[in-house]
Amino acid sequence: MRVSPLGFGCWAIGGEWQDAAGQPLGWGRVDDEESVRAIHRALDLGVTFFDTADVYGAGHSERVLGRALGRRRDEVVVATKWGNLFDEGTRTLYGQDASTEHARAALTASLDRLGTDHVDLYQLHLSDAHPERAAELRDLCEEFVREGLVRAYAWSTDDPARAAVFAEGEHCAGVQHAVNVLQDAPEMLALCDELNLASINRSPLAMGLLAGKRRDRQPLEAGDIRSRPPAWLKGFADGSGADPEWLGRVDALRDVLTSGGRTLAQGALAWLWARSPRTVPIPGFRSVAQAEENAGAIGKGPLTARQLAEVDVILGR
Repeated sequence: MRVSPLGFGCWAIGGEWQDAAGQPLGWGRVDDEESVRAIHRALDLGVTFFDTADVYGAGHSERVLGRALGRRRDEVVVATKWGNLFDEGTRTLYGQDASTEHARAALTASLDRLGTDHVDLYQLHLSDAHPERAAELRDLCEEFVREGLVRAYAWSTDDPARAAVFAEGEHCAGVQHAVNVLQDAPEMLALCDELNLASINRSPLAMGLLAGKRRDRQPLEAGDIRSRPPAWLKGFADGSGADPEWLGRVDALRDVLTSGGRTLAQGALAWLWARSPRTVPIPGFRSVAQAEENAGAIGKGPLTARQLAEVDVILGR
């Protein structure tokens, strides 16, 4: 499958949702019509890869993406994920299911919400699933490929050893993992080189820190996951916004990343392309303006090798 150098992540357009304890899991309120307009603008600007998950917005992200693509569905590569249990009515996550039975049921439900007859890239969304169970799910994904329901598959995990389990399958095409200029992932990128996998980059803008809009202690709305960050979400303090130490690192990198007329966000994406030719960043978006800024990075290309080295010096790597 061929995709644009940049994909769009559809977590944010799912809107507000939460876990059973009331922990927010979305990015706050969204305007669905603006989300649709942003997707249309991305298509017009040459973006051909859209990544979502059944659990984003408890099904809402898939529905919005499917509606927006409409007759242009065949122009793009659509990726979604499975493994979580949620209630669409209450928009609540209530568990996980790594069974093969759930995988098939989840795929059927995703196809319905997306309004399509196949998923281009189907991804396991349970980052710490047991490798033996993952091998069973990998083999099931091969069945999905034979049935024409899926074109390829991947695992969304930050563990290279787990990613390698899925990579043993013939139609495993990549791994989705966290990486950005503040949080490098050398072992995972080396694995992608070794096993010929696409590196799909989750959190390429460090949950918004590299977008250049966040300020020290700037409050976040109650429905935003960053207002009450879980342990894995770095760079934000509970109830008090962005961490000043992390913002200091962003400021130190600003001159390098904004070279060549780039915005800070475009420079962060350019770093990923310079870091490895296998990277496909998937920044989130909630507006036409964000879609235009992110897509605008494509024409400016990657940072140079010299700039890549300068970033490492600044960050003490």
